[in-house]
Amino acid sequence: MLRNVAGRILRIGSQSSTVTPAVQRRLYHERVVDHYNNPRNVGSFDKNDPTVGTGLVGAPACGDVMKLQIKVDEETGKITDACFKTFGCGFAIASSSVATEWVKGNKMEEVLSIKNTEIAKHLSLPPVKLHCSMLAEDAIKAAVKDYAA
Repeated sequence: MLRNVAGRILRIGSQSSTVTPAVQRRLYHERVVDHYNNPRNVGSFDKNDPTVGTGLVGAPACGDVMKLQIKVDEETGKITDACFKTFGCGFAIASSSVATEWVKGNKMEEVLSIKNTEIAKHLSLPPVKLHCSMLAEDAIKAAVKDYAA
């Protein structure tokens, strides 16, 4: 059995592969690549601004750290702007970018209903990277909580 597998591996370069180049290149979903290459809303607001809420979360297991900030219109309760800074993998950066897009223009109560499963599904995250979307959900909740405090 091992000899058969080794033989197939060694012959890959000499024979035509059944895996197309498009499949080989597509290790990440196109939305992940888009948000990683062109992240939306990168930056930070003044944390002392009373209209700003800051959520800072991290995953010790992988080392990802995510800071998501929201700017809220005090009269309407709507989030007028959002930004993030993330130290982590491409999936974490993409999750942060998506989260900032999804919270803009919504009321704080509405953004609390954004679930990590929605972000994970939107980005087609593999199971091993679901913690990235969990961080984004936690960052949204932490930012709303910080603003309300």
